[in-house]
Amino acid sequence: MSTYLADSAALLGRSLRHVARSPDTIITTAVMPIAFMLLFVYVFGGAIDSGTDSYVAYLLPGILIITIASGVSYTAFRLFNDVKSGIFERFQSMPIARSSVLWAHVLTSLVANLVAVAVVLLVAVTMGFRSPAGPLAWLMVGAILILFTLALTWIAVIPGLTATSVEGASAFSYPLILLPFVSSAFVPTETMPGPVRAFAEHQPVTSIVNTIRDLLNAEPVGSGLVVALAWCVGVLALAVLAAGATYRRRFR
Repeated sequence: MSTYLADSAALLGRSLRHVARSPDTIITTAVMPIAFMLLFVYVFGGAIDSGTDSYVAYLLPGILIITIASGVSYTAFRLFNDVKSGIFERFQSMPIARSSVLWAHVLTSLVANLVAVAVVLLVAVTMGFRSPAGPLAWLMVGAILILFTLALTWIAVIPGLTATSVEGASAFSYPLILLPFVSSAFVPTETMPGPVRAFAEHQPVTSIVNTIRDLLNAEPVGSGLVVALAWCVGVLALAVLAAGATYRRRFR
């Protein structure tokens, strides 16, 4: 276990140095969600009835989800570049834990996305966002966002290993970015037509967004927290298994 952790830490340091040399990836990750937030709050916000006094507070959980969905595309991009450069074959010839290579990329994604989320939160605060939530509620929000990031990042590992082009490696994130738009992230699901409402209310983003929103507003979360965590853990478990199987097939 100590060797496995040491291998993962060494490779994590390598990946983080790559990110530090190109901080524009984090900036790019945060720019689009911030643009959405500015657009919806200052352009569309007056025409949207969210049932709350502060639309930026209503909107923020969905924007955080979009930030993460946008950021994980860089995980697939970095993995694709490593696969094409032949560095994976070099790692295979070294006495290191095989899965530590993947974990290094996954943890790099987690760090980069948390930085991007922090930037988006700071912008939201300057736009008037305030939260009455206590430390425990913020910790729970952080735990949900971390689990969600890990789940999407392990999904990103699959196209990163199997794509035949840079565009193909990153394109998987487009449906993930669009999914919050068909959820309660921007408007209450009650305002949607029947079939769209049914889909919105039974997809994972809605339960995750609603739970984060309730936590930030210091409101009771009820069973919503369990549902949100179940979605995150379930997707994470399936993604880890699928990514591991893909990695073993790709590098036997």
